[in-house]
Amino acid sequence: MFDPTVFENLKVAIENQVYDLDNLDEIIRVTDRVDRLELSVMAREFSLQFVLIDHPDITAEIRLDTSLKDLAAEILEMPGETPACTLRIRFYMKIENPDSQCERIAEVVRKIWEPELPTVQTLSFEYGQNRPIYRNTVELRFNRRINEDQMEDIPNLLDHILQTLAKLGKM
Repeated sequence: MFDPTVFENLKVAIENQVYDLDNLDEIIRVTDRVDRLELSVMAREFSLQFVLIDHPDITAEIRLDTSLKDLAAEILEMPGETPACTLRIRFYMKIENPDSQCERIAEVVRKIWEPELPTVQTLSFEYGQNRPIYRNTVELRFNRRINEDQMEDIPNLLDHILQTLAKLGKM
């Protein structure tokens, strides 16, 4: 009998709860989904992007990654290994004044998430614009990897994402 991996179980749990927020609760709209097996390094990647119905200009992304080492350790039941995945949360938004807006964004994230690792904001813009509009990628990184022990944290994680989207949408 097939026994799903930690990655598969987390992916399905996240997917189910996000799609419930879209289809049943109609709070969000899923805008993109990636479920990739990266053959060059035999890694897995899963991501879901979504927006609040009220604020479609800011996108949230939940990203789950795992490596060949973790997949092999789990499938081969290697002693002493604890299979886990890397979780990242990203927010994508456009800003016009990074000098003031980036600090306000960082403050919103700090208040909601109280992250142990610093939030990373990456700005890009299209060259040649008279007044550039910046695309800001706000990434939350976590200092530990997750496994099925954190499944019960998914509703709280989604609540934090929804709060962040709402606060960023009011800026």
